[in-house]
Amino acid sequence: MTKERKAKAPGCPSCKGPVRPRVENPDFPFCSQRCKAVDLSRWFTGSYAVPGERVEGVLDRDDDQEGKGK
Repeated sequence: MTKERKAKAPGCPSCKGPVRPRVENPDFPFCSQRCKAVDLSRWFTGSYAVPGERVEGVLDRDDDQEGKGK
């Protein structure tokens, strides 16, 4: 006797709550615009980062603060 397992839909990456299917949800894979914005904020603030060695010669926002905004 073989049981079929229904794949559980993944939760929202931000809040882990249920996510409506892509065809019904313009914010997919997030559950809401708020969770989408929270995730983007985490990238901007450096909470998320792609692992790897730093590349010399590439400026990030902390490298050259002198003269900006003047």
